[in-house]
Parts: sequence; C-alpha cells; structure tokens
Amino acid sequence: MNLSMRDAFLDEIYNIARKDRQVMLLSNDFGAPSLDKFRAELATQFIHSGIAEQNMVNVAAGLAMAGKTVYMYSIAPFLPLRCYEQIRVHLSFRNLKVTGVAVGAGYSYDLSGPTHQALEDIAMMNALPGMTIYNASDSVMAKAFARMTYTDPGPKYVRFDREKFPDIYRDNKDFSDGLAVLREGRDLTIIATGIMVHRAFSVADELKARSIDASVVDLFRIKPLNERLLLETAATSRRLITLEEHFINSGIGSIISGLVTESGRDIKMKHIGIPNRYYSQAGGRKELHRLCGLDVERVTSRIQEWCKDKHK
Repeated sequence: MNLSMRDAFLDEIYNIARKDRQVMLLSNDFGAPSLDKFRAELATQFIHSGIAEQNMVNVAAGLAMAGKTVYMYSIAPFLPLRCYEQIRVHLSFRNLKVTGVAVGAGYSYDLSGPTHQALEDIAMMNALPGMTIYNASDSVMAKAFARMTYTDPGPKYVRFDREKFPDIYRDNKDFSDGLAVLREGRDLTIIATGIMVHRAFSVADELKARSIDASVVDLFRIKPLNERLLLETAATSRRLITLEEHFINSGIGSIISGLVTESGRDIKMKHIGIPNRYYSQAGGRKELHRLCGLDVERVTSRIQEWCKDKHK
C-alpha cells in the first residue's frame, strides 16, 4: 500500500534533514508516525510548539532569518486561517524560506464539520506576494514536493489530503512544469487539483460513454502558474472545466479565469467546486460531495448540459 501524502513528504524531509542539520521541522501536533521518527532521531532539529500556530510561525521566521531551512506542520484549517497575519508579515513580506505543510485539504476532516474543513486556504495563500502553492494528488508527487521545497527559495504552502489515494505518477516524474496532461481529449479540458484529479478521471470516463472526449490535467502548482503551458493546453479544445474541492468563487477557477481573460483567447469556461457556503450537516465526504454537487454523476451531467449549448 502506498503511503499517505503526508507521510511520503515527511519521510523525505527526514532523509534530507539527516544530511543537512540546518533543516528544522516545527509542529503543533503529534500522532503521525513520520513525525515521531523525526522527533526521536533528530531531536535537535524538531520543535513542538503546542497548540499555538501563531507562535509556531513566529519561531519559524526567526529560524529562517538565522539561515535555517524551516518546515511547519499543521492541519490545513488551522495553519493559514489561525495565523494568517504572522504568515503575511513574517514570511511573505520578508520572503523567508519557510514551508507550511498543511494536511486535511478540503473536506478531509469531513465529520469534524466546518471548523476543521479547509475550503478557503488557496484563496488566502494566493493573495500573498511571493508565496508558492502546491497541491498534491498522490504520494509520489508529495515526495517530490519535499525535494522541491528544500531547494527552492521563498515561502511555500503545500496542501495534502488526509486520506490515501492510488498513485498516478512514477517516481522519476519531473514536476517542474507545474501541471501535467494525464489524458488527452478533443472536446474539452478538465483542469483539476489535488484529489479532484482522481474525480476528473471518473468524470472523463462517464463523459466518454456519452460521446464527449475530455482531457484531464493535474494542476499541482497553483502559484506561480505556468501561464504559457496552461493556455496552450486549454487552447487545444477551447472548452475548459475547472474542478476543485474549494470554494468556487476564490479557487483555481477564479485564478485561471483571470489568466484566460487577460490573454484574450477564445476559451469557454465552466467552474465546478464548492458553493460559497458552509455545510453543517453530519455526513461523510461522499454526502458532502452530493450536497454541493461534486459527486461523479452531478459533475458529469453538468458538463454534458454545458456542452449541449454550442454558444456557451
């Protein structure tokens, strides 16, 4: 069984930190096997901040200013939202080499309710100058993100799902382009991010059965966008769907819309994501997806209806 994205990433950071004593890992949480190994074997490179995310960012900034390569681990609803001012002032403004490692993207913590669901984090981090945003779709990519964040400068935000998903990529995959075309189709292009890439494959299969040929693209570096490659990819069909487990009014759909509009290209777009509301109903992820229209059948039907109107 493949590792979770979190454990694949942290295991690789552990391997890097064994060779580079300037690497520091900060956490406000325990309970992950990969964290336990790091804390036990590299105790002088690990700091547990307690449930004090704001202070964890302050400490990370100080360590980075002293020349350390710093990683902060927390869950996605808390890392950006609870300490946004500290991230903005200390990391973005100073352009420090600190990576926020956020686990629990989207509806990962489905049963915990809106307080533990990260539906607006991409929007928040995208607003910060100099911030790089990664969103992983499998554990191979997560492991590669560890190496990329170690070598690349500036502040970074890495977004992982809590659950395990089948691996899409091979270990030798080069992720420097920021996106990957995973399936080619002539009628439309689905650009998805994170675990919605897996949903996009299922939707593309359903569309194929309805005589609609869809490309599937994994957008894993949300900021900075590879603008040239993204526009070239979208232009192959001139019909673009964005699919995300994030608020629809502020995620990749909004970001890509701005790029397409500015380019002046004739590309029709439709955004599919979470409506701008919180769902407090008890239920698992499957039920939440049904409520907000992210289940395979609803997504497929919406795309099919959109494609029927040639003027859209």
